[in-house]
Amino acid sequence: MLDIGSLQVILARHFGFCYGVENAIEIAFRAVQDNPGKRIFLLSEMIHNPGVNADLQALGIRFIMDTSGRLLMNWDEVTQDDVVIVPAFGTTLELEDLLRSKGIDPARYETTCPFVEKVWNRAGKIGDDGYTIIVHGKPGHEETRATFSHSRAHTPTVIVRDMEQARRLAKYICGEVPADGFYLEFEGQFSEGFDVGSDLERIGVVNQTTMLASETQAIADFLKREILGYFKTPLEQSAERFADTRDTLCYATNDNQSAVRTMLEAPADLALVIGGYNSSNTSHLVELCEEKLPTYFINDEQCLLSAAELRHFDLHTHAEKIAQSYLPATRPVRVMLTSGASCPDALVERVIDRLAVLTGNEVSLAAAAARWS
Repeated sequence: MLDIGSLQVILARHFGFCYGVENAIEIAFRAVQDNPGKRIFLLSEMIHNPGVNADLQALGIRFIMDTSGRLLMNWDEVTQDDVVIVPAFGTTLELEDLLRSKGIDPARYETTCPFVEKVWNRAGKIGDDGYTIIVHGKPGHEETRATFSHSRAHTPTVIVRDMEQARRLAKYICGEVPADGFYLEFEGQFSEGFDVGSDLERIGVVNQTTMLASETQAIADFLKREILGYFKTPLEQSAERFADTRDTLCYATNDNQSAVRTMLEAPADLALVIGGYNSSNTSHLVELCEEKLPTYFINDEQCLLSAAELRHFDLHTHAEKIAQSYLPATRPVRVMLTSGASCPDALVERVIDRLAVLTGNEVSLAAAAARWS
């Protein structure tokens, strides 16, 4: 807790940039330094943070696609003389092949997070061992699209968005509903040639690394219980039907989420979660905080319009809103603060500075900063 006069800021013990994000940004800046005079492209946003992406664009880097995969330019414009950076989410095997066909090595400036690659490698291994892969993720997310592509190269693969879809999938595993319904219900979420009758007899669960780790584990535990029960497989022989993939959960996602759970044990008036509005990992931190107290998802310190008004993103309506009287009249005001894995630490500092100004604690902040230094 940071004691700043009549303002108390409760920080999560773990927040902000993870190793994968720091590594990706470092590689992107190196690509610019290594290639003066060359055109440099990113397949899509480097990470889900508008400030970081704007910094890269200011260096002259252009985006080929948006986050949904929609082209922002024509592929014919890209030549073998250009530099193309693969973002931290990774990319599909199909796009890697497209780059090679143009004479561009996708591995030269590949910034794929090592923990995403770990998921791919694990999915490939258990796929080669005869298991179907269940990917817990958002079907349209860049990372999930990439993981799906890499997994289906080895084995039948299906995406489940959440526990609700996992429960629906279990009904097909256990033969409780007609198999034909699967192809409509999971349209766009299964690999070509997927056979409900034979491809759901041995399974393993991996995830989009920015999902709620607890939800991924709950889905894995549920599907394991369902498939073992249906095939009457003893727990000690569970590997016959279910592959253990606990080691694919991202440490940074898990640490950030665990830190927020611990932070929420303290009393507070409100929570501020900082990050890009399209950031999956940040949105899950917001969901955790919303369970306990008033929570505002903000992009940066400029969202704190005044002591009376705050601009924030509503996850449920997917739109920005203006909150009135978000700061209580009582003092001290206690604000919980955390940020997503794609949020620079400097943003957290600027939000604290802004809170100090709005609560009349500039002098106290200066004194506290002197103590901390």
